[in-house]
Amino acid sequence: MIKRISIFLYIFLLWLCFPNPFSAAENSTPSGIPMDELEEFIDNYAEEYIGDTVAGAAIIAIKDDQIVFSKGYGYADVENQIPMDPETTVLEWGSITKLFVWVSAMQLAEQGELDLEEDIRNYLPDGFLTKLNYDEPITVLNLMHHNAGFEENIFDLLFDSPEQLVSLEEVLKIAEPEQVFKPGEVVAYSNYSTSLAAYIIEEITGQPFYEYVDKHIFEELEMDHSTMHLPVEDNQEMALHKGKGYFSGENGDFIESDPFYISMYPSGGINGTAADLAKFAQALMLPESEDTSLFLENGTVSELLATSYTPEEGVPGLAHGFWEYDGKYRGLTHSGNTVAYSSNMQIVPEDNFAIIILTNQADEIDLLFGLTDELVGRGDYTVQENLPAASKVEGSYLSARRTYNGFMNLYAYLAPLHVEAVNDEEIELDMAGFKAVYTQTSPYVYKLKSGDDVFIPSNVMYFHENDGKIAQISTTYADYLPMDKSKAFLFISLGLFIWCMLYFLINPFILAVMAFIQKRRKKKILAVTKWNWILTLSGTALALNIAVLIIRMLSKPMRAYSELLPHFIGNYVFSVASFISVIIVIVLWSKTQLSKVQKIGYALTCISSILFIVWLMIWQMYS
Repeated sequence: MIKRISIFLYIFLLWLCFPNPFSAAENSTPSGIPMDELEEFIDNYAEEYIGDTVAGAAIIAIKDDQIVFSKGYGYADVENQIPMDPETTVLEWGSITKLFVWVSAMQLAEQGELDLEEDIRNYLPDGFLTKLNYDEPITVLNLMHHNAGFEENIFDLLFDSPEQLVSLEEVLKIAEPEQVFKPGEVVAYSNYSTSLAAYIIEEITGQPFYEYVDKHIFEELEMDHSTMHLPVEDNQEMALHKGKGYFSGENGDFIESDPFYISMYPSGGINGTAADLAKFAQALMLPESEDTSLFLENGTVSELLATSYTPEEGVPGLAHGFWEYDGKYRGLTHSGNTVAYSSNMQIVPEDNFAIIILTNQADEIDLLFGLTDELVGRGDYTVQENLPAASKVEGSYLSARRTYNGFMNLYAYLAPLHVEAVNDEEIELDMAGFKAVYTQTSPYVYKLKSGDDVFIPSNVMYFHENDGKIAQISTTYADYLPMDKSKAFLFISLGLFIWCMLYFLINPFILAVMAFIQKRRKKKILAVTKWNWILTLSGTALALNIAVLIIRMLSKPMRAYSELLPHFIGNYVFSVASFISVIIVIVLWSKTQLSKVQKIGYALTCISSILFIVWLMIWQMYS
């Protein structure tokens, strides 16, 4: 007996001297924050933002299949002081909804109903897609990887009235974007691709996509406080517990958002609690000994979370629709934004950890990305020797996720990505005033060193070099392509726009003064003068039409295309009137004796009208 006790004490002493090397990881976040300090850490981090830049947030952390932290911060309803509650507060998940499309697709693939590498046209009705410009097949994997080649189209995505909602099939036909890249060449985040995949699931299963998700995901995981069936107001229980969405106002105020509705709901329509989203995250990280309720075989989860696309070895890519994150351990993540809600979910399967953050704040980044980054950590790296000079990647780049056809193509040029070498190893990125410094770790691979939180999701960037030039930058959510217009062209274009707008908004007042003087002097008004008036007013109508269009888009970017159609028709009508007036003014000019001042004035108006029309054509202001 004494011998047994001696052996036990000996082993116990050895254990004290040589603690289990895995114990720290098992009792801490991936970044190394001890679990018993987690609440204090999150409290201190959230305190800086809650009530200042964020109305409310629901945060849940999961470790080893257990919820180790669940807490609400701030208010779900600021006016009525209703606190945020992860268990009961219903919030909009935004693009996290897309993960339910990809899980559904993998379920059908597992059953042999869907081939991820099959041309999607074999699953769609004949002639469903009408704007494809390449013969190469588009696969479901292309849709998962957001590299089917579609341009961005923001129209007919969100509406401010439930009466505007249409079926998924109908909105996919109305909002079909142009295919501008060959499939597989360029990653450009696409709401359309995801909803198209959901429609393919509808075609295979013969039921609305939201019904499929209700039965095969929500019910299986007992996600009883979530819905994909819109509008939420139709569900009294959900509407009763829904947190209000907010924009940031002046002096720290929060401005309540009007509700918005989405016909392309598989891309961002789920409303639910943080606790329900935690159940989804847990189902993706079950221990191997437990059977998953999402799939027939546990191996399908591993396949789902395995890398399915990467731009370069060692560079984060995608795992069947989940974005890879270069953390202390490999992370799989997806964030989401609706008009006034922001969300982020990241799972770290290798460390059995997950973090879920839902907010009722528009465009929130500090909690979503900053806090997540603190909890999961960033991957370690070593810097290789003899790397290409950082100056080789300098330049201005445009996001591939943009509109190429129509007047919205102008927006991308207002906030390009500027890359400048800091030294031989580091670059500084500047995008719309947000800045970050990246360090080159291997040839043309750059990792985030410091900067604004907006860059955290893209903490690794890969520059594709071809014959000494950068052809493309791979980042999370969207690649970047070299600027396709020179600075000189853009400055001239901006100057021309300012000139035309000012000229045609001011000139009518000048002409009115001159007409008043002529009337006082009892001078006869010439025919050419009358047509110059028509020409000027046509230009003024164009300027006002463009100004109203800009104001309307700035006040509410998400609109139905039909709302803007009157502006495009107006541009055509006023441009034709201007063109005809220019011709008549020139003809009458040749037949009329004019003063030097009149000649200069009429010439300026004719030239300005022609230049204005050219500007409108270049920037596609007619569609």
